[in-house]
Order: sequence, then C-alpha cells, then structure tokens
Amino acid sequence: MLISDISQAHQDYLKAIYMLVSRGQEASNSAIAQALGVAPASATNMVKRLAEAGLIEHVPYHGVQLTGAGQQVALEMVRHHRLIELFLHDILDMPWDQVHVEAERLEHAISEEVEESIARKLGYPAFDPHGDPIPDRDGRLAETAHGLPLTELDPGCSARLARVHAQDADRLRYLGELGLYPGAQVAVLERSPFQGPLLVDVDGAQRMLAFDLAVELSVELCH
Repeated sequence: MLISDISQAHQDYLKAIYMLVSRGQEASNSAIAQALGVAPASATNMVKRLAEAGLIEHVPYHGVQLTGAGQQVALEMVRHHRLIELFLHDILDMPWDQVHVEAERLEHAISEEVEESIARKLGYPAFDPHGDPIPDRDGRLAETAHGLPLTELDPGCSARLARVHAQDADRLRYLGELGLYPGAQVAVLERSPFQGPLLVDVDGAQRMLAFDLAVELSVELCH
C-alpha cells in the first residue's frame, strides 16, 4: 500500500497507535484521542474507519493493533518524522527542543525522493536527536540494548543515556540545560523516597532531577 493512498488524518492515527504500542501502552480509543488531542467520539469513529479499511484490528482487552498494511504506513511516517528531526538538528542547527513540532508539520509533505535524499545526506542514520530509532526503507529498526528508566538504575551504577522520551519543548530544553542528551554518562547518586527527586551525576556534574522527568529517560548499562 502506498502512503500517498492514505489520507493525512489516517496517517496521524496510525502513527499514534504505533507510538502507543511501541511504548508498551494500550491503544484504546481514549488513549488515541488523548495522544492526538481530539474528542473521544472522533477517535472512535476514525478507529472504526481504519478497521474497515483493514489497517487496524481490535484485540479484546488490548485496544487496537496495526495490521501489516497499517504498520507499513505507520513506520513510513515515523521514518519521515525522525529523519526530518535529525536533518533540522544536524544540518540546520535547530535546537532539539524545536524539531518535533516542525517535523509534525513537514512529515506529510515530503516525497519519497526527498526522504531518500535526506537519509543519504545524513549517512543513513539509525537514530534521531532524541535517541529514537529511525526505521530504514524496509521498516526495520536498529537493534538496541534493553534500556531501563533512569529511575530504576541502581545507585552508583554507571550508564549511558540512550533515549529521551519527552517531546514537550520546555522539558527538552530543561533536560538539555542539564546536559541530558543521548550519549551522556549518568549515574544515580541518591534517590529520594516516594517518587522524590534524584541526585544524578551527568558527565561528572551533579544535577537534581525530578522523578517525572527521570522516568522519561532510558539508559543502557555500561560494561
């Protein structure tokens, strides 16, 4: 199925479903509506249309799942989005807290030829500025080590920051100010009880980090 045969609204829904499932969340109608900022009734109607088109299927007690055709479209949109993010960041020097919103605007507009040109210019990258894997032309994702949230890192254990799940510009800007970019070496020095803040070493500098921010950071243990 060609992505050009799918409406922009359908593409947005399929990508949202993919993102929910890839994060281990249930792609329920309410979760999809919240992810897209639409009314629950609108999400319910669109989910029905996507199912009728053979792009998703309902799984009892597990919301909806993408079919093979739906997965293909979703991965293509994810590829567009993350390539654009990296291009804006690496080639146009745009801050990492601004590229997500711009990529949302541009991901539907580029042709497959432009997509290929961007990928070639960037050297066929495997990850975007936030550490998210970029699907290749066949929809395959780079293999990554099993990451864990920074909040689950044992005190004193060193790790590499692999992925930043936050997309909100203010949060990304703040994390950047703390040096918490993918690739940074981190260690938890102290953890406050009851989901309190963490004292974290970031490339040799001590930082205080709120629990709700730390949980959005995935790390890989250093060997």
